[in-house]
Amino acid sequence: MQASSRRFTLKALSAAATVATLGLTSFSAQAADTIKVGVLHSLSGTMAISETVLKDTVLMAIEEINAKGGLLGKKLEPVVVDPASNWPLFAEKTKQLLGQDKVDVIFGCWTSVSRKSVLPVVEEMNGLLFYPVQYEGEELSKNVFYTGAAPNQQAIPAVDYLMSKAGGGAKRWVLLGTDYVYPRTTNKILRAYLKSKGVKDSDIDEKYTPFGHSDYQTIVADVKKFAAGGKTAVVSTINGDSNVPFYKELGNAGLKAKDVPVVAFSVGEEELRGVDTKPLVGHLAAWNYFMSIKNPTNDAFIKKWSDYAKKNNIAGHKDKPLTNDPMEATYIGINMWAQAVTKAKTTDVDKVIAAMAGQTFKAPSGIVSKMDEKNHHLHKSVFIGEVKADGQFNVVWKTPGPVKAKPWSPFIEGNDKKKDEPEKK
Repeated sequence: MQASSRRFTLKALSAAATVATLGLTSFSAQAADTIKVGVLHSLSGTMAISETVLKDTVLMAIEEINAKGGLLGKKLEPVVVDPASNWPLFAEKTKQLLGQDKVDVIFGCWTSVSRKSVLPVVEEMNGLLFYPVQYEGEELSKNVFYTGAAPNQQAIPAVDYLMSKAGGGAKRWVLLGTDYVYPRTTNKILRAYLKSKGVKDSDIDEKYTPFGHSDYQTIVADVKKFAAGGKTAVVSTINGDSNVPFYKELGNAGLKAKDVPVVAFSVGEEELRGVDTKPLVGHLAAWNYFMSIKNPTNDAFIKKWSDYAKKNNIAGHKDKPLTNDPMEATYIGINMWAQAVTKAKTTDVDKVIAAMAGQTFKAPSGIVSKMDEKNHHLHKSVFIGEVKADGQFNVVWKTPGPVKAKPWSPFIEGNDKKKDEPEKK
């Protein structure tokens, strides 16, 4: 190679390297111009029926915050991933969001098994997760804010209602769930609670089915048989798309609410979308929010969602917009996080965690929702609703006001020694 052409090549390489460096600099400067928000919900697989709409709720809230000028003078930038109802994949996607995408916060998970998969990753990488679904408790992490219900904000009040005269005075119980940590732990708590109320073991029937289970004929026939032994109620912790065949089978078997009421903890307006609800009228769900609740904050929330769903052509919702409890919990969470970032004047995780204590937000449920000063859970009102023919819920019972979460259930041995705040690590 001639010296002159070699010089030219070196010059060209050096210029290319300079351009590449400038490109990287401008790219990282650009990246620093936004605050990245991770969205970690199953958009495929058995849980997509429940989780897809939570991804859209986060995107709606981001659009709303950006329209008001963003946070700290920066726009929020969503980074959406699909962990595909695959529990180990939740951990992998969390590593990607925190390590590669450098998100400042993650909104995500539905099932407890997905949250348990994510937990060691957010703790190790000092990330921040907002978890929007009712769960079994028995967990407190510095890196997680739980905006769904603990058992004393859903499961226990539901059983109390079914035992009461107004709820039908149930004496026998079928605890029916999907086979994973949330149903099994919730039912362990409920079994101990029922025992404390004088219910014998022989009057409790516990059953589990795998994720995605679709044949409920035998199970519903067994429930019918068990119910012949006395006034029976079913507590359902079935999750995901299995709810559709379960409710269809209840209808087929003619198991009416007045005979054997079913109270569900994971069925809301969205899960009933694909079901003929006429045979299910009177069956129950326990949540901390229903779309049918009447107040100006909820009217505004429903309108926001309806407009957003139409504008973005969201499947199902553009024609029939529905809101539900985990959507409300997601919306409260992202707004409280935005308030905490504003208060802390930074997205630094430890500073935002400190600023989250005691945050309040006017919730669509009609209360001013408060993040507990210590235990990373929201104070929430509890509502029990009856299914109506149109797939909405008629509220038949509610707590007088917000209830403080008990993450460590008093019905599990040894919990009385546990602290009501996350351990500092």
